Amino acid sequence: MPFEARSVMSQKEEFVRLALAPDANVSALCRRFGIGRTCGHKLLARFRAEGDGGLAARSRRPRSSPRRSPPELEAAVVSLRKDHPAWGGRKIAGVLARDGVGGIAPSTVTDILRRNGVELGLHGGGAQPFIRFEHEAPNDLWQMDFKGHVPLRQGRLHPLTVLDDHSRFSLVLEACADQTTETVKTRLIAAFRRYGLPWRIATDNGPPWGDGGRNNFTALGVWLIEIGVSVGHSRPCHPQTLGKEERFHRTLKAEALQGPPFESLQQAQHVFDRWRHLYNTRRPHQGIGGAVPFDRYRASGRDFCETVAPFEYAVGDNLRKIQQKGATSLFGRAFKICNAFAGKTVAFRPTEADGVFDAYFRHQKIQTIDLNTIRR
Repeated sequence: MPFEARSVMSQKEEFVRLALAPDANVSALCRRFGIGRTCGHKLLARFRAEGDGGLAARSRRPRSSPRRSPPELEAAVVSLRKDHPAWGGRKIAGVLARDGVGGIAPSTVTDILRRNGVELGLHGGGAQPFIRFEHEAPNDLWQMDFKGHVPLRQGRLHPLTVLDDHSRFSLVLEACADQTTETVKTRLIAAFRRYGLPWRIATDNGPPWGDGGRNNFTALGVWLIEIGVSVGHSRPCHPQTLGKEERFHRTLKAEALQGPPFESLQQAQHVFDRWRHLYNTRRPHQGIGGAVPFDRYRASGRDFCETVAPFEYAVGDNLRKIQQKGATSLFGRAFKICNAFAGKTVAFRPTEADGVFDAYFRHQKIQTIDLNTIRR
């Protein structure tokens, strides 16, 4: 079976969960995961008949034991906390309930931990609740960012993270050696092949997706627009615009980046793969009512195209091919737009205001031009 060797079981689980979603295109998912349709349908049949155990070569232990006694339940709580020292009462209770161990109140979990000498509150928490905004459906918006610079035993690690806004599903968690355009593009292509295209991606204003300038478009953003993904940037000095990514980074730091530095990028990626699977499929998320991200995520119905498709602008658009350094002209008035669009065709559409035009690259508005302020 051509699943990647580094996390075969987690990828099998991803496949069956996505394939069992309403209106899922099983054939398309088989292509994205690199398996044949016969193999895909066989996995689905085994999963329906046996659950998670059907995905393994041999039968697995039952996920739950009936009528656990209080000592066993207490041992399960302590063990789960030992494995995940950043988890509190609500997450542990949620996981135990999902595993069928038994219903237990979060306050009871806290009491058990205290009786066993577990120190609580080491990783923060206790913040007042706030009003959350989320997009209505998966793949309406992905948020993307780097988790700073993380020291390795020798050198630095740059974790690239991409999160689905609606479900909080972690689409990309990659241990990168740098923050270049090519590095990000390579990881995004892998995600697009697996999950399909989102409608929009939001980033901050730093490189490689922002240049801090007036229009804030880069070569990476231009490529995203060309393949049919809209690009948005956060307000300068307002990290809360990408609040879900910021919160994800806090969780990543508390649960996967504690301890001594990684020996290598390969070791870091191994840890990231295991933790991402845990985060997506097992760890309850308070922002989505205690569900796990996989409960709410669905693969996109928009396939990634390996080549950029032609684009036709609307009749009546004033089309201009942008010159070097963003130079162009309209009705005898010369001006500049973002350098990233050099060599690309941009459409200028008149607005209701006389002499004011909106500049569009394909489907995305990139700038407004007021010719009244530009001399001939």
